[in-house]
Amino acid sequence: MFRNKEFKFMFITAAVFTAAISVCGYVFCGIAAVVLILILGAGITSGFSIITQRRYAAIDSLNTYLVKVLAGDETPGILDQEEGELSLLRTNICKATSTLNHQKELLSKDKVALSNAIADISHQLKTPLTSMIVMNDLLKTEDDDKKKMEFLKTQSDQLDRMNWLIQTLLKLSKIDAGTITMKQEEIRGEQLINEIIKPFEILMELKNINCIKHISDFSFRCDRDWTVEAVQNIVKNCIEHMESGGALSISTSDTNICNEILIEDTGCGIAEKDIPHIFERFYKGKNAGKDSVGIGLALSKTIIDGQHGDIIVESTEGEGTKFTVRFYKTII
Repeated sequence: MFRNKEFKFMFITAAVFTAAISVCGYVFCGIAAVVLILILGAGITSGFSIITQRRYAAIDSLNTYLVKVLAGDETPGILDQEEGELSLLRTNICKATSTLNHQKELLSKDKVALSNAIADISHQLKTPLTSMIVMNDLLKTEDDDKKKMEFLKTQSDQLDRMNWLIQTLLKLSKIDAGTITMKQEEIRGEQLINEIIKPFEILMELKNINCIKHISDFSFRCDRDWTVEAVQNIVKNCIEHMESGGALSISTSDTNICNEILIEDTGCGIAEKDIPHIFERFYKGKNAGKDSVGIGLALSKTIIDGQHGDIIVESTEGEGTKFTVRFYKTII
C-alpha cells in the first residue's frame, strides 16, 4: 500500500496534520488533549487507510477483469449489485464487455459468412471457367469451322453467365454495405408492369407462354430501376420453371395497408421444404434448373426489403407458384 504515491502522500499529510494539532492541543490544553488528538488522528487515519485499501482492491479487481477481457478469457456477466460510484463503473464496464462480446460474435459470424460466400462464388465461377478452358483447348486443334463457331458460342454463353453473376454480386455487396440509397418516386402500376414484362415478350412467345395482366389504375412510390430489376428476377424465375403452353399471370392491387404486385405461374412449383430457403443466397432447391445459381431471388428480396417492403411466396409442387411483392404505405 505504501508503494502507492497518492496513499503515501495522504498518510504523511494526515500524520503531519495530527502532529501539528497535537502540539497546539498540548500548548492550550495539556497532555490529555495531546493523547485524545493522537488517538482520534490514529483512528481516522486507520479508517481512511482501510477504506482506501478496499477501494484500491476493487480497482485492482476491475483491472484484472479488463486484462481477462483483453486476453479473450471467459468473464462473468455481472460483477456485483452494490451501490456507489465503483459499482456503477463495474456495471458500465460489464455492459461494454457484453457489447464487445456481441460484436465479436457478429464478426465471427460475418467471417464465416464471407468464407462461405467466397467458396460459393468460387464454385459458381469454376464451372464456366472449366468449360471455357476445355473449349479453348479444342479450338486450338479443331479445323471444322462449324464446330469452331459452336465452341465460340459456348464460350460466349459462359462469359455472359459469369458477367451476370459478378454484376449481381456487386449489386448485392453495394446494398449490403449501405452505399446505395433507394430513391422514391411516384410511378403508375401499369407503366411499371409493362417495363418489367417487355424484355421477356420474345422468350414467352418462343415458349408459348400466355401472359395475363390485371393492372389496377393506381400509382405508388418506389425506386423504379431497382424495383424493375427485383420483379424481373421473379418473372425470369417463373418463366424458367414453366413448360411450353404455360400461363403467367401478373396483377396489382391497392389496399389501405400496401400496394401489391402479384406474379403467378403454372410451373413445376417449389418443394415445401425449399420454400423457407428460396431467398437465401446460392440456395438451389429440388426443382432448380441445371444452370441456376441461386442468387436472383436473393437479390430481389434484398431490394424489396431495402424499400421497407416484403415478398411472400406460396407454392404447390406440380401446380405452380405465386409471388406477392408488397410495398407498405406506412413503414412497419
